[in-house]
Formats: sequence, C-alpha cells, structure tokens
Amino acid sequence: MVTLLLDSSQLEVTLSGSERLLAFRRQNVDIPRSTIAKVQLTDDVWTWLRGVPSPGTHVRGVIAMGTRKSASSEDFVVVRGRRPGVVIDLEGHPDYQRIVLTTRHGLALVQALRLEVDGPAEDVADLVS
Repeated sequence: MVTLLLDSSQLEVTLSGSERLLAFRRQNVDIPRSTIAKVQLTDDVWTWLRGVPSPGTHVRGVIAMGTRKSASSEDFVVVRGRRPGVVIDLEGHPDYQRIVLTTRHGLALVQALRLEVDGPAEDVADLVS
C-alpha cells in the first residue's frame, strides 16, 4: 500500500518495491500542493480510471498500477482490489492530470491538506491524529 507523505510544499506518493515494479516507475510521485485542484473520496476507484496502461500493469478488478494515457490526459494510478480510495485532480502538474489511489487514509489526506504543515514530510495518518 502506498504511503502518503505531506510537508508544506508537496504531497509525496511513496511506492513500495513491488509497486514500483508493477507501475514501471523508479521514483516516487511528487505532487506540489499548489497543483492539487480537488480531492475526492470514493468507494469504487475503478470507475475513475480512464485511458490505457502506458506503461503499467492492469488486471481488471484486481490491480491497476502505473501511468494511464488517454487522448486528453495522463494519470497515475495505484489501485488494488475493491478497496476505498482517493482521486486527486491536478492543475498545472508537469506529468499528470489525475492521481487515483486505493488507501485507507483518504479522509486523513483530506484533513491533512487543510493543515499548515511545517517541518519534514510526515505520513498523513500521523498528521491528523
């Protein structure tokens, strides 16, 4: 499961080794806070996927990880099973228009983004507790 780290300037989606492999990605995904336009919680992240894996892994209803490209957008997804998740719409990000993640910390992320955070990046679940 991804770890979401937040500091005063950015949200970092930290990937495990297996997630990096399945997403065909060597680095974590850094999202400047200024590019986050909207955050939505969802019980069915599969309905939010658009485009085709390019590069990435996709097994329908089981796993979707990596970059997904469509005619008008490029999204980054880390989706496992039928778990609740979060959809982060971005404006002005150099690589992606949307981030779709399964996470049990979606509500904590929404609450943490409302906080003024000083110091080093912290897990969003720790910030709101």
